[in-house]
Amino acid sequence: MLNEEFLDNFDKQILIQLEKDGRKPYSEIAKNLNISNTMVHQRIARMKKVGILKGAGIILDERKLGYEWSAFTGIILKEDSDSKLIIEELRKIPEVTECYYITGQYTLYTRIVAKSSEHMRKVLYDKIDNINGVLKTESMIDFGAAFKRNASVEL
Repeated sequence: MLNEEFLDNFDKQILIQLEKDGRKPYSEIAKNLNISNTMVHQRIARMKKVGILKGAGIILDERKLGYEWSAFTGIILKEDSDSKLIIEELRKIPEVTECYYITGQYTLYTRIVAKSSEHMRKVLYDKIDNINGVLKTESMIDFGAAFKRNASVEL
């Protein structure tokens, strides 16, 4: 766990700039913050090394790719100790886009995308329910995100 003093004001300003546009050139960040390119490179490299920055990627519009259905699915396991093996099997299913450990009646909570209701049924019944160690699933249809965001960076 990093303490709050690990990130100084420049680090936080860099993170804010990257959150707005993860592809913003380092030279532009340096210019906006009135610091050197080298300083931006060094700070970003350090934040990557300690795991604050986990990488930059693209965000796909799932619906435009034909995935009209998505659901959040809670998974109850026969034995919680099997969770690592079950997670590895879930990782092999491309329609499972997220998987979380949670508390409560479920051990795992996933997000699944599918192209149709029949596709969703096949993912749930033919793939997930057939993973050795899965006792039961319960799904809630996702009608779309009201919003998504990262945790805020406080200055």
